[in-house]
Amino acid sequence: MVNEYELLKPGKLLIASANLLESNFKRTVLLMCEHNEQGSMGFILNRPMDFKVCEAIAGFEDIEEPLHMGGPVQVDTVHFIHSRGDSIDGAVEILDGVYWGGDKAQLSFLINTGVIQPGEIRFFLGYAGWGAGQLEQEFEEGSWYTAEASRDVVFGGIYERMWSRSVRSKGGEYRLIANSPELPGLN
Repeated sequence: MVNEYELLKPGKLLIASANLLESNFKRTVLLMCEHNEQGSMGFILNRPMDFKVCEAIAGFEDIEEPLHMGGPVQVDTVHFIHSRGDSIDGAVEILDGVYWGGDKAQLSFLINTGVIQPGEIRFFLGYAGWGAGQLEQEFEEGSWYTAEASRDVVFGGIYERMWSRSVRSKGGEYRLIANSPELPGLN
């Protein structure tokens, strides 16, 4: 049997366990983009912010989609995940049909000319990052689960139920965990 923490690789979902109550990650679902001996990084998929991309990022005035809080690290930086690696130079494939980054000026041009549609991209403010061995330690402490990611999960728009659906998708005992109240003491 494969240890689950060995699955902390790009293209996997990292799901906060029900007992992870730290405010930055409580009930979050992240897409892992990098995991190596120097550390790990990814983006929170289910934390849309109260303002839109067009209100926050120059060059993307036509995108009415929400900007997402990618994580607590370098919240003054913008990152993007998209499904158009065939059209954007420098994009890195994370999983089948899902890419990270690339040429931002080229992306702006392709969106403004209608080649790329807003639903094919997600923008993130900041990212989630861990130093060498830190994520593995948190995983061993029971703070995280992993699951298979898919293009539908990454670009789906049902953010408020993403955590419970992702946990439930693991099956077995996780189905019960997915239905646990957020604050059990108040239940």
